[in-house]
Amino acid sequence: MQRVERVKKIAAAGVIAVVRGTSKEQGKKACEALLAGGMKGLEITFTLPKATEVIAELVSENNDVEVVIGAGTVLDVTTARLAILAGAEFIVSPTFDLATAELCNLYQIPYLPGCMTITEMKEALKAGVDIVKLFPGSAFGPAIISAFKAPLSQLNIMPTGGVNSENLTEWFHAGAVAVGVGGNLLAPAENNDFDQVTKNAHEYMTRYQAYMEKNHE
Repeated sequence: MQRVERVKKIAAAGVIAVVRGTSKEQGKKACEALLAGGMKGLEITFTLPKATEVIAELVSENNDVEVVIGAGTVLDVTTARLAILAGAEFIVSPTFDLATAELCNLYQIPYLPGCMTITEMKEALKAGVDIVKLFPGSAFGPAIISAFKAPLSQLNIMPTGGVNSENLTEWFHAGAVAVGVGGNLLAPAENNDFDQVTKNAHEYMTRYQAYMEKNHE
């Protein structure tokens, strides 16, 4: 049941911020700015220095049951275990890795592997994956979701890459269970402009909440 509840938290968060950075301090401040803007989902990537420390600190500091904190750019099972031990509630990879899927199943942690083809998605489902990360989303477009779900109606898709505040609602209208957003949302953090990160996050969440209220009355 723990994994089911965590999957529900990812879906409820809707917009998952993909956090990168050149230092632990920059990444941590970016996360705090995102939370201040109303975001509930954070994916701390392992391209960020001391990513496990950032994950552990965020988990400790955020008791809000709606906030879900996971790890991204997880390339192997060893990294996945480190992230889980740090408190990550979900694991995201750029590709599908069976060993990582098995580890996440063992610990009741949702695993979101990056997939681009229907074959990859089928293999991920067979391994117990709950949500497939469509990566990069920029290679397709919102219409691709219905094409994938035609033969695999049970498929839950989270596009990442190519999602922005303008096309956000198009992805959800097409059937996305959540979206991953990085570059344009967090670009100001590169110049330590965390106030703008908060404003960007607020814009995303305002659009997402307005869409959800309109379409789930």
